[in-house]
Amino acid sequence: MRLLALHVQDFRNLRQVTLPPSPHATIAVGQNGQGKTNLLEALYFLATLKPLRAGRLSELVRWGTSTARVSGRFLLKGAEREISVEVSGGVRQAFVDGKKASSLEDYFGGVSVVAFTPDDLEVIKGGPDARRGFLDRAVFNRFPAFLRESREYGRALKNRNRLLRAGPVEPAYLEAYDETLARAGARVYARRRALMAELAPRAQSTFASIGRTPEPAVYGYHPAHLGDVDVDGGDEAALATALREALATRSRRDIERGFTSVGPHVDDVSVTLGGRSARAYASQGQQRALVLGWKIAEIENLEAAMGFLPLLLLDDVSSELDPERNAYLMNYLSASGAQVFLTTTDAGLVRHAAAQDTLWLHVHAGEVSVAPPTAGSDGA
Repeated sequence: MRLLALHVQDFRNLRQVTLPPSPHATIAVGQNGQGKTNLLEALYFLATLKPLRAGRLSELVRWGTSTARVSGRFLLKGAEREISVEVSGGVRQAFVDGKKASSLEDYFGGVSVVAFTPDDLEVIKGGPDARRGFLDRAVFNRFPAFLRESREYGRALKNRNRLLRAGPVEPAYLEAYDETLARAGARVYARRRALMAELAPRAQSTFASIGRTPEPAVYGYHPAHLGDVDVDGGDEAALATALREALATRSRRDIERGFTSVGPHVDDVSVTLGGRSARAYASQGQQRALVLGWKIAEIENLEAAMGFLPLLLLDDVSSELDPERNAYLMNYLSASGAQVFLTTTDAGLVRHAAAQDTLWLHVHAGEVSVAPPTAGSDGA
């Protein structure tokens, strides 16, 4: 998979960007707040139909304009294909080769992207919601249908919570909602479980190389409040039954509190180091190495599953890593042969990922221009 051309119009502070990216590394240099991250988010939005940062779709449209548009021409399995996405009036529309996409599966069609941001490096010490989002981004990359499936669960959850907030309700009346929620939740469980089974061993192996500790890392996911159900060995039907039973058991509590207290939306990803919670006991450097191990494992897992490397987006990650681990990451990217987009305020931090055909960009006040290969490391 290769991105051959990118066009961005009125996306956040970017008025218009048209460029043929390097087949290897495209590096955007500039000071903070100039639009580097917006360029990466435009690419991420194109490939996933989801904003890289939290917010409403309307926030993606440049101030004073009505429509944002991102389009890209890709080489996929020897054939060229163009996808584009527009946002107008808070609604997005997706297109394939100039025609409205008939389905999400038709739109994605083999396009895959992995993003790595400074916020990701904080995910170990953050709250469960950050780790769930981190996990679900990886699940979507591996199983694009997960976008539709997770939306189905979200709608079912919203409907049940709306009923709970409306006032006292008999537990028996919740049964119809529980059935829908349990079925959709079981699909989310199954996708997360499948991803963890593939990715965790790779992440643990990578961390062993960069963690600077003999203590082994373990990444895990087990749904909360489902009792002794065999999550790894059980099928979706068993997961749905377990969730349905848990919903029934906790129905009185949910009615009293006005929200659903069990399901994929309250689960967590466990990360341990030497058998102890990495969140509580790992140093900041070790926590970041755990995340770095996960990201490299995600890239390798996608290559093994799909037969090609995903597009990689790294947003000023190098400034947050210590020199040794940054060098490891840059050398890995250079050796991988992947197509990479990097942003930085200091070009010197990413030169190890550069090659002769690297495209250097300068970003200032929403304007993106091609910079000479000898661009200074001060972002000027």
